[in-house]
Amino acid sequence: MGVLSGIEPERVFGFFEEISAVPRGSGDMERISKYCEDFALSRGLRYARDEAGNVIIYKDASAGYENSEPVILQGHLDMVCQKNDGIGIDFKKDGISLAVDGGYIRAEGTTLGADNGIAAAMMLAILDGSYAHPPLEAVFTVDEEIGMLGAAALDTRALKARRMINLDSEEIDTVTVSCAGGSDLVMRIPFKREVIGGARIAAAVRGLRGGHSGVEINSGCVNADMLMGRLLSAAARSSDLGIIAINGGDKGNAIPNACRAEIAVPDAEKTAAALKREAEIIKAEIAAREPGFEFDIEALGSGEHEVIDSASCKKLIFALMCAPNGVMQMSADIDGLVETSLNLGILKTDDESIALHFTLRSNKQSALEYLERRLRAFAEYSGLEAEAFGHYPPWEYAEGSELLERYVRIYTEKTGEPPQIAALHAGLECGTFAAKIDGLECISIGPQMYDVHTTAERLDTGSVKVLFEMLLELLKECR
Repeated sequence: MGVLSGIEPERVFGFFEEISAVPRGSGDMERISKYCEDFALSRGLRYARDEAGNVIIYKDASAGYENSEPVILQGHLDMVCQKNDGIGIDFKKDGISLAVDGGYIRAEGTTLGADNGIAAAMMLAILDGSYAHPPLEAVFTVDEEIGMLGAAALDTRALKARRMINLDSEEIDTVTVSCAGGSDLVMRIPFKREVIGGARIAAAVRGLRGGHSGVEINSGCVNADMLMGRLLSAAARSSDLGIIAINGGDKGNAIPNACRAEIAVPDAEKTAAALKREAEIIKAEIAAREPGFEFDIEALGSGEHEVIDSASCKKLIFALMCAPNGVMQMSADIDGLVETSLNLGILKTDDESIALHFTLRSNKQSALEYLERRLRAFAEYSGLEAEAFGHYPPWEYAEGSELLERYVRIYTEKTGEPPQIAALHAGLECGTFAAKIDGLECISIGPQMYDVHTTAERLDTGSVKVLFEMLLELLKECR
């Protein structure tokens, strides 16, 4: 008997338990792709697997649906692997240890992988069952969590459907109809080292909230890297300074909550006083948004120090003071949606340059392209190098979707109230599919999950039952 035995819908949770036993961290897809292959072979279902590891399983229409247009069911196979201290799991070898906690499923000291294992489980349950549905194309993609690599590699000519139900949402009361596209752009300031004498000081910003640079970009989180630029500008106004190193943030898609700079100055006491004055002003400004903000100064001794050349130092401070960052445009189509934004997520000093790594997002392709051009222009006229990469397309909102109208009616009849219609200022594989398949009609739905990508991740079992029943009803109506 499995840990999840007896929980409805049993077929769904049976497959979820099987999937959870297969190591499937992002970048380690062979075994879970093989599992999907074996599933199709054992049931006589036609399937295709590509070099990336994506698997498409086809199922013919049920009786009475032979002339219906096909539907794509889609979810990703990989999971984010995190564990608590002292947990001995080897994600390369071991499956996830599941536990039932009241009405929730969780993992024993690790991430659960319900994102997006529960989608795969529902798709397998439908392929394994005898439900009413049109022809199905079940698409299991790989490596979504590390840049939607599987969806990007998928040859969509293997798909005939122009209707798609993505199962990668995490709130049952919400149906998503748009997502952001994005890219990364790195501005780089090459420098030479010069030697100056004086006092060496470390200045550190810490205690800020941080957050996701997509869904939390308009939450009031203050960017530690940009804040350090303001502090260094205040120090530079009080006396000459040389920057030895500056580092903040380690992920492009996260708003940095800490930044540290080492500088050399003629008068440590005078510079420290200037920095403290500016820090107190900042603290008063952002107290309501960032109650945990702290600023520290540490004296590191006097002598001769290798610093970044003066011209490059000025370019850096100018860039941190003047480069755009945060919300650029709100949507005119969907209330409350951030349409376009960017985030300075990584500020890093290496042996020969300082890199400013921005993550760009927009729910409109034209706006995303304009934002990239704007940053390139800023870099060019500031004497900085710029390189853009990692492009992925947005899924733009389209009115008049029959798939959406049907799901909203089914949800309303099932729960007594309509779902929220939402656009996501972050990436979904829907954007990649929509860019490749002309005229694709798509919605994204899913059961209720909490604390996804953390060791506190939980899946609401009751919401899975409700969502699965609504999904079956939606397929039944797709004649």
